[in-house]
Amino acid sequence: MTTSAPTRHALDDELESLRGPLTGYCYRMLGAAADADDAVQETMLRATRSLDRFDPRRARLTTWVHRIATNVCLDMLRGAGRRALSVDLGPASDGPEGLGTPLPPERFVEPMPDSRLITATDPAEVIVQRESVRLAFVAALQALSPRERATLVLRDVLAFSAQESADILGTSVPAVTSALQRARARLEASRPAPDDIAAPEDPAQHDLLRRYIAAFEAHDVAALTALLREDAVTSMPPFAWWMRGAAAIARLMAASDACARDRLLPTAINGGPGLGQYRPDGAGVLQPFALVLLEVRGGLVAQTVTFLGTGARFAEFGLPAHP
Repeated sequence: MTTSAPTRHALDDELESLRGPLTGYCYRMLGAAADADDAVQETMLRATRSLDRFDPRRARLTTWVHRIATNVCLDMLRGAGRRALSVDLGPASDGPEGLGTPLPPERFVEPMPDSRLITATDPAEVIVQRESVRLAFVAALQALSPRERATLVLRDVLAFSAQESADILGTSVPAVTSALQRARARLEASRPAPDDIAAPEDPAQHDLLRRYIAAFEAHDVAALTALLREDAVTSMPPFAWWMRGAAAIARLMAASDACARDRLLPTAINGGPGLGQYRPDGAGVLQPFALVLLEVRGGLVAQTVTFLGTGARFAEFGLPAHP
């Protein structure tokens, strides 16, 4: 008894269902929202044009499509510089002075909303996906060579077999095994500290975020400091500037009233808690100002990354134009 080949309509539907997972893959590869969108769009176009030549007896559709996406990403990464976080670009600052000149956007890993990265429905799989899109993890991936990056994501994140990964990368199983060993060793050397991975509706995380927002909006330096780990880090891309230590961050906040009238709304960014920061304009109307990512460890805020100039992206994160 033979199984009939899938119809073109069925293949089109299956291909479209892969758009979400492809977005997560291309984002991990490229570290940028717009680049990931471009890569997914190009992948879908190439796949649609070639779909009549797809042979389900030779590979799963997802394997075939990820080979296209990998080639697209590798082409885009050819000659591109490494995207990073501010903490990767130099030593910590002692104070607010010397922010310096903003660096080009392509120097930094960009934030992404959970709605575009978390495609699983099983709670255990959701936790794995959240861990694999953490900003610090995506930034660590960027330190790998593009092919090492692809190998590690395909094998350790997306769980493709060694043979499927070799087919995707157009290489051999021994070459995949070797590249994976190198990638794991390099990643382990710079692996970020573990984060508290919890659903946004988790009571403890929800309460921490609520107290953080209340302290920030009240400009209550003492209350805010109490929510920070002693070794907390803050940074503000596109500046290379960053600062370490709850006490130093508290002094920075106390010395400036720039955020005194700002407001915050919660959202989900890169698998963890995030905020939309609004700032009043000249007429006093609150306008989108910056996306803020929080990393939480041990029930306290371990890192804040304020992405300046991201007000135009608020809608992607489910944030309103005005709070």
